[in-house]
Amino acid sequence: MILRPYQENAIQSIFDYFEEGNQGNPVTALPTGTGKSVIIAGFIQRVLNMWPRQRFMVLTHVKELIEQNHNKLKSIWPTAPTGIYSAGLNQKDIIRPIIFGGMASVKNCVEAFGHRDLIIIDEAHLVSPKDDTTYQNVITRFKIINPHIKVIGLSATPFRLGQGLITDEGLFTDICFDLTGVEAFNRLITDGFLAPLIPRPTNTKIDTSEINIVNGDFAKGKLDDETDKVLFEGLKELVQYGYDRRSWLIFASGIKSSEHAAQILTSMGIDAAAVHSKMSGSERDARIAAFKSGKLRCIVNNNCLTTGFDHPPIDLIGSFRPTVSPGLHVQMLGRGTRPCEEKANCLVLDYAGNVPRLGPINDPVLPRKKGQKVGEAPVRICENCGVYNHASARFCCSCGHEFTFQTKLKPTAGEHEILRSDAPVIEYFDIQKVIYQRHHKIGSPPSIKVCYYSGLRMFNEWVCLEHSGFAGKRAREWWKQRHDEEPPATTDEALLKVSQLTPPKRIRVWVNRRFPEILSCEF
Repeated sequence: MILRPYQENAIQSIFDYFEEGNQGNPVTALPTGTGKSVIIAGFIQRVLNMWPRQRFMVLTHVKELIEQNHNKLKSIWPTAPTGIYSAGLNQKDIIRPIIFGGMASVKNCVEAFGHRDLIIIDEAHLVSPKDDTTYQNVITRFKIINPHIKVIGLSATPFRLGQGLITDEGLFTDICFDLTGVEAFNRLITDGFLAPLIPRPTNTKIDTSEINIVNGDFAKGKLDDETDKVLFEGLKELVQYGYDRRSWLIFASGIKSSEHAAQILTSMGIDAAAVHSKMSGSERDARIAAFKSGKLRCIVNNNCLTTGFDHPPIDLIGSFRPTVSPGLHVQMLGRGTRPCEEKANCLVLDYAGNVPRLGPINDPVLPRKKGQKVGEAPVRICENCGVYNHASARFCCSCGHEFTFQTKLKPTAGEHEILRSDAPVIEYFDIQKVIYQRHHKIGSPPSIKVCYYSGLRMFNEWVCLEHSGFAGKRAREWWKQRHDEEPPATTDEALLKVSQLTPPKRIRVWVNRRFPEILSCEF
C-alpha cells in the first residue's frame, strides 16, 4: 500500500518528535476518515524495520476499532508478528511483539504482556487526566515493567470536557501533527480525501432550555422525553429532505427515542432499525451488517456508532442527540466525512442544536475549564439554497452562490455553519512558460514538479503518476489533458515525453492559501 502524502507526514512527525530530543507523549490529530489505522500500521512497520526487537501495545475501547486496526496492519504487512487480545473478539494473544488490545480485557492482565516499548492509543481523547482511571492504571502498570515506555496518541478530537486540549494536563504532552484545523480540513476535502458536509436548517428543534447538565452533559432521562415530543415532526421533515439519499444514520438521545424513531420511519415506508446497549451483541451486529449491506436504508443508534463505525456510503446524518461535548459532536459528524464513489457529500440535519452550541466540525468550540465562558459565532443562510454558512464565507459551501456583505452582522440563535469556509479568492493567470522537474521525497514514489510562470509570479503543482488512489487518478487525468497517448507508468518515462505536452494558456488559482492551489487549466 502506498500511503497518502499526509499519512507519510503524520508518521514522520512522530519520528521527528523523538529525534528532536522530546521526552513526552505526543498526539497525532487527524479528522475521522483520514486513515488513522493506516498511520498506525505504517508507523509500526517502519519502527520494526529499523529496530526489530521493539514491542508494541495498541489499545482502544471498542472491538470494531481493534479489529480494524489489526486488519489494516495485516493488509499492509501480511507477515507482521501481530495478535489480538480482546474478549469481544474471542482472541487472547499475549506473546507476539504487536498486540492490538481492548482496554476492558487488557486491564485484567497487564503483567502477562511483559516488557513493552511503545503504547499506541487510538481515540486518545478517552484518556482521562485522573490517576484512578482504567487507562492511567494500565499505563502505570506497564511503566513498572519498563520505566522508559512511551505513549503515542491518535485522535480526531484532541480535547475533553472540563480540560480543554488533552495536552493541557494529564498523560499527553504535545500535539506533533494536526490536520483538524480549518485550512487543513478543507484541503483534505479539496483533495478528495474527505467528503463535504452540507447542512440545512430544520424547522423542528429539540428544546434543551429546561434540561439540567448532569455529569458533564444533558440529563439523559429528561433529554429522551424532550426528544420524543418532536420526533415525529422531525423525522417527517428528514424523510422529505432525504428522499434521494441512500444511507441514513440517525443519532438518538436515548434508548426509548431510538426505538421510537425506527418505528416511525418504518411506518413511513423507510427500512430502518435501532441499535443500542440494551440489545444483545449478536442482534446489534446483525442489524449493523444489514445496514452496511444496503438491506436497511436507515439505522438509528444511541451511543453505539459514535466512534469506530466505518461506513463510507453514509450520505445523510440526522442528529436528535443534543450534547454540550464538542468531542461527541465532532465524532458524530465525522461518520459522514468518509468519501465514497456513490456520494458527492453528506447532508446533515441538526435537530439537536449542536452546531450553534458547539461550532462546525473543522473549527469546534474547544472545551473550557470551569468558569470560562464561550461565545457564539454569527452565521448566514444562503438565500439561494438555504444551507448554513459562516458569516465570513464569501461563497456558499453547497451551491457556490456569492454573498453580498453588509456592514454589520448579528449572531442569530441556531443558524451556524457546520463546515467553516476559507472564503476562497480565485484568480486567472496567463502562462508564458512551463517547466517540468523530477521531485522525490524519501519514503514516497517520485513525482513531476510542474512550475507555471506568469510574469513574475510562479505557481507549482505535483503530478504523482506512481501514486495510488485519488492522487494517481488525478495525475493520469492531468496527463490525458495534455497528451494523446495513455499516461506512462513511471515518472521517469513521463519526463522523457514532457516536451510533447500541450502547455496551458491560462490557469485558475485559489490564491488566498498558504500554498496557492491550481484548480484548472485552459488550453
